Amino acid sequence: MDRLRTPFFFIFLVAFGLVVLLETGSSLLLGLAPALDVASAAGVDVPPGQSERPGGLAISYLALIDVIAFGTAVLMAAGLLFKKLHAKLQGIITLIGAIILILAALVLLFIAIAKLILMVSLLLAIPFGTIVYLIIWGGFPRDEAAVVLSLIMFLKCVGIGCLIAAQQRFIQNKGLVALMITSLLGNVVAVFLHGLVPGILVSITDDLAGIVFAIVAIIWAIILLIGSIPAIIRAAQVTAELAKQAAEAAEQAV
Repeated sequence: MDRLRTPFFFIFLVAFGLVVLLETGSSLLLGLAPALDVASAAGVDVPPGQSERPGGLAISYLALIDVIAFGTAVLMAAGLLFKKLHAKLQGIITLIGAIILILAALVLLFIAIAKLILMVSLLLAIPFGTIVYLIIWGGFPRDEAAVVLSLIMFLKCVGIGCLIAAQQRFIQNKGLVALMITSLLGNVVAVFLHGLVPGILVSITDDLAGIVFAIVAIIWAIILLIGSIPAIIRAAQVTAELAKQAAEAAEQAV
């Protein structure tokens, strides 16, 4: 019961690695959908260069949360392979990773907010602004996004199931359980917001989902940053104690 079943753990690692790859590559998967039908129905010619439509932000921004789960899994795997080195560097690696994630999430958050303001402003600027909005963002690839989100959810469920099969004690780690629940809820929120409004407004709710995910990722990164400080202090104390013992041994030898 207490033994770690390594194959299941590495399946979990691979599953969440694929999740992050799918999410970060979602713009490629969703950005090649057919041109907007609404503008054509309204008698508006689609300008050159608009034969493809943007795929949205929500799925790619979901990677901000899932990369935390993947990073946690990588650190756990490193702990299995390099126990002594892992104990000394875990806090520093977590601190650096948290800072990088906070900075990246802040930049992406501002981008999403700026895009949301632009979309809403164009939508409400009747009639010409609305037409421009419909041409650029009115045809969100909702069906394709649903397929990608379903695949991501499947991989997450497989990964979490393998994590539990690898070691039942993982579910006693409240932080890890909360992170996995947050990851699953992110999928649910994205699917809900994609289906909440008519098709021409999905780009707006998709952007809202991206903003939510960026904020959640920042909160998690701050939690990790704060949690890394005690580990760094302990590692520094151990290093100082070892250095002191080495110095005392050298003095005795002399």
